[in-house]
Amino acid sequence: MPYCARVPPSALRDRKRERTRRALLEAAVELFETRGYEETTVADIAAAAEVGTRTFFNYFASKEELLFPEQDERVRAAVAAIASRRPGERPVDVLLRALRAAGDNPGEHLVDDLNARIAALRAQVSRTVPAVSGRAAHAQLVAQREIARQLHLAFPAELDEVGAAALVGAVVGAVSGALTVLFQSPVVGVDGERLHRKIHETTSRVLQPWLASNTKMHAGPVH
Repeated sequence: MPYCARVPPSALRDRKRERTRRALLEAAVELFETRGYEETTVADIAAAAEVGTRTFFNYFASKEELLFPEQDERVRAAVAAIASRRPGERPVDVLLRALRAAGDNPGEHLVDDLNARIAALRAQVSRTVPAVSGRAAHAQLVAQREIARQLHLAFPAELDEVGAAALVGAVVGAVSGALTVLFQSPVVGVDGERLHRKIHETTSRVLQPWLASNTKMHAGPVH
């Protein structure tokens, strides 16, 4: 008689929670895009996801939080990338890899169209809703400070605290500025695949000076 592995109940519960969480995010994104952020209520989102409002609040503390999924996980991913630096890597090499892991280079990070649409919505809503704008600015500042701190600790002989903060601010600021303009562009619609491609193209172009600089450094002098 063939052996059938049983899935532990805890694993089944985790899968169900993840499905519900994603259903809420998908419902919210669809409603925000079609009705508008301020015109959409928590009750609307819960109904579209076929759950109750009480269930909604088991996953998200507020409607605003839907625009900022996995912020803590992104910072932890960046810190882990810095900690796993390889011999010979320079600070900017490690930073670029950390930002890809954290999602601050969305063209490398976003593995599905939903996250690309959330990124676009967050930028658009931030222009008109002060609470979202304030949270976005604070989240980015906190993330930059922690990434800069870890980068300084990883390269104390090459970067002091000011230098680390300047490097992180320059790279993140360049990407954020470019994406802000991109998300304001009328050519960016709700087509997630197209948006994902646009994000990738934009971030790659913005990061090219740093990538090109690294390539020259690693190539060494030409004799």
